[in-house]
Amino acid sequence: MPPVQSQLQTGQRRADLIAGLTAAAVVLPKAMAYATVAGLPVQIGLYTALVPMLLYAWLGQSRLLSVSSTTTLAILAGTQLALVVPDGDPGRLLTASATLTLLVGLILILASVLRLGFIANFISLPVLTGFKTGIGLVIVLDQVPKLLGVHIEKQNFFHDAWQLLQAIPAYSPITLLMALVTLGILIGMERFWPHSPAPLVAVGIAIAAAWGLDLAPAGLSIVGIIPRGLPQLVQPDITLMQQLLPGALGIALMSFTESIAAGRAFARHEDPPPDANRELLATGTGNVVGAFCGTMPSGGGTSQTAVVGASGGQSQMASVVTAGTALATLLLLAPVLGYLPHATLAAVVIVYSVGLIQPAEFRAIRQIRTLEFRWAVIACLGVLLFGTLEGIVIAIIASLVGLAHQTAFPAVYVIARKPGADVLRPLSADHPEDEQIPGLLILRPEGRIFFINAQNIGSQIQSLLHQYHPQVLLLDMSRVPDIEYSALQMLIQGEARAQEQGYTVWFADLSPKVLASFRNSKFADSLGDRLLFNARLGIQQYLHRQGSPSRH
Repeated sequence: MPPVQSQLQTGQRRADLIAGLTAAAVVLPKAMAYATVAGLPVQIGLYTALVPMLLYAWLGQSRLLSVSSTTTLAILAGTQLALVVPDGDPGRLLTASATLTLLVGLILILASVLRLGFIANFISLPVLTGFKTGIGLVIVLDQVPKLLGVHIEKQNFFHDAWQLLQAIPAYSPITLLMALVTLGILIGMERFWPHSPAPLVAVGIAIAAAWGLDLAPAGLSIVGIIPRGLPQLVQPDITLMQQLLPGALGIALMSFTESIAAGRAFARHEDPPPDANRELLATGTGNVVGAFCGTMPSGGGTSQTAVVGASGGQSQMASVVTAGTALATLLLLAPVLGYLPHATLAAVVIVYSVGLIQPAEFRAIRQIRTLEFRWAVIACLGVLLFGTLEGIVIAIIASLVGLAHQTAFPAVYVIARKPGADVLRPLSADHPEDEQIPGLLILRPEGRIFFINAQNIGSQIQSLLHQYHPQVLLLDMSRVPDIEYSALQMLIQGEARAQEQGYTVWFADLSPKVLASFRNSKFADSLGDRLLFNARLGIQQYLHRQGSPSRH
């Protein structure tokens, strides 16, 4: 091996080692905290930072993506597990979690086999913003009682908020003090030392205080006994699958959406774009194998992937190092972790979940598109009012309704000519000097025309005809990639009625698909010279017939 290449590989291995250890310092405390969000023992978080992460490192495409649990997946899993194990029985909870994780993995693998990677685009960014904001608010409210050392009966977001207000006077001073110390460490270190091992420092200090000062008898709730050693084989329960399937579908969608978003966000310029179907296979396999090791649903996390990138990670060897650290923690440090306060875990969850709440993003969406802002608000309220799993359905429906609305009401522009130039553009208040040819109305519909929007396009055209009263209507079809059969029939019928209404219809700049439809229906034959190469030739032809010179 050439010396230069050997040095490069040595440097890459050193960078991956540092990045993996740095990521472990952030990922492992968060993984344990996310397990508690799902109502599971903390070691489940460590298992999830071990098995799925190793399998993604082997099968995945992204060089930096770090795969374990995330805040969103944790709260979704916890909601679903609470439905099937309402009494919180530990044994049933672990079995249900393994079954849920297995279902999530199987769904992801099936989606990969069926080449359904495009499904990641089914939730629009504004709707995803609203959904994640709702999730963030739910997670924060869910963890605040643990900061105070109080217990509330949970139902929905607004009921829980009221219950929390009533429970505040019964707070535990020692628990609140531990929570405030943890929050101070996390917030201070993240502010002055971004991507630092703040969770590790906070957890270390909390464990040392709980053990050294013997705070448990004083009222501080701690994790308790954590089994040391490798994950034990867990047998999923197939009788629970039907009950868990709806939730598994939503969790699988969010797992893949988060994974592909993080993979794309941290891809380097020289990296190929992530293959969505391969990512489905990699994350799905991690969940399937992980299920038998007792893991919870997993996926790529944005914040932990950012840590890998910021600390110089070069390849998936960084994730292998992180997974190895999780294994070492299970084998050597499990008894020490038993002194970890629940208030510390809650503080870790809150600090790394607040980023899901994005008021600035809401403002940005509103400034650009009011309609998408409404969808974001609906998605957020859906989570707060109806729950997290129902919120996924509402988010998807909101995205599809938004898409249907945009599709059903496409724009139809009036086209004008820039004075002294051969430039055609939509008529607007920004260019009042643009000229229109008297007697010629040029309209440009935007997008595919089919049965959903054909009537609305026809109504817009009729309204503009009544406004302008042209002799010739020139339809510039340059922005129409395709036209469906029923829409074409409506167009043919409208052209036939044009003479009765006192104008003639011309068509210009047809795409190959649209032109083929015109020819196959014999419509092109009836149009003759009214079928033009582009709108500029239409202007020339119209002016020539009117006996006026063409201006440029």
